[in-house]
Amino acid sequence: MTDMKLQVLVAAMHAEPRKLCEQMNLSTDAIVVNQCEEYRYEEFTHREKTIRVFHMKERGVGLSRSTALLRSDGDICLFSDEDIVLEDNYEEVILKAFEENPDADVIAFQVDVDPRRATYRNTRKHRIRWYNFGRYPTYAVAARRETLHRAGVTFSLLFGGGAPYSNGEDSLFLHDCLKKGLHLYAETGKIGRETYRESTWFHGYDQKFFYDRGYLFAYLYGWTAYLWLLRYVLVKRKMYAGVSMKQAYRFMCNGLRDGRRLRAHD
Repeated sequence: MTDMKLQVLVAAMHAEPRKLCEQMNLSTDAIVVNQCEEYRYEEFTHREKTIRVFHMKERGVGLSRSTALLRSDGDICLFSDEDIVLEDNYEEVILKAFEENPDADVIAFQVDVDPRRATYRNTRKHRIRWYNFGRYPTYAVAARRETLHRAGVTFSLLFGGGAPYSNGEDSLFLHDCLKKGLHLYAETGKIGRETYRESTWFHGYDQKFFYDRGYLFAYLYGWTAYLWLLRYVLVKRKMYAGVSMKQAYRFMCNGLRDGRRLRAHD
C-alpha cells in the first residue's frame, strides 16, 4: 500500500462541519472551506482523521478551492463539494490510480450524477487532452499537490458560483493544467455520487448564462473560440427554452468579445 496521503478539499456553504463529514462519508483528512457569515477556524477528529475548517465570509467557489489548496498538506488532493457522497473505498481507488500512473499529475474519476446533468462517463482509461478537457467537473478530480504548486496552477476568482461569471472554474483549472504541460488522465474508478440540490448559480438558459459562457470561451479556446461557440449553440439548442438559437449566439458573442478585450490587457 502506498504511503501517499490523500486529503479531501471541500467547498461548502453554510455547512455544519461535523454533520457534513457524516453526510459526505469522509474517511480521510480533509480541509473544509465554509462560506458563511463569520470568520472562524476549527479543527476536530472524524474517524481518527483530522478535519480543518476555515469559515469565511467571502463568496466564490474558486476562492474556496484555492484557499483549501493553499493550506493543504496532503500528497494527493481530491477536490469535492458538500453534495458529494464518497464511496467507502474512495481513498483506495484514488491512491491506487496514482500509484499505477506515476506520470499522472491530475486524474478525473467517475462520480455519478443525474443523467440529465451528466457531462461525461469514464468507460475506459484515457488521457485528457485539449479537445475533451471541458467535460470534467472539479469534484471528480484529484491531483498531486506539489505538482500544482510547482506549476503555479490554482482556481480562477472570476468564474464559478459566487463569482462574477457564473460557471467554468473547473474547465479553466484543467485548461491551465494542460497549458503548464501537466499529464491528465481519466480513470473508470467510481469514487462517489452527487445528491441533488438547487444550483446556487444556474437560473435557466437566460441572457446572463450565454453571456458568461461566451466570456469563458475567451479564456479557454483562444482563436478557435468562435468555432467552439457555434458548436455549443448547435449542440445545446434543444435544452434551452425562451431563447432562440440566434439570440443565444448573439449573447455568447457579446461575452466572447468582452472577454477577449479584457484579456488583451491582462
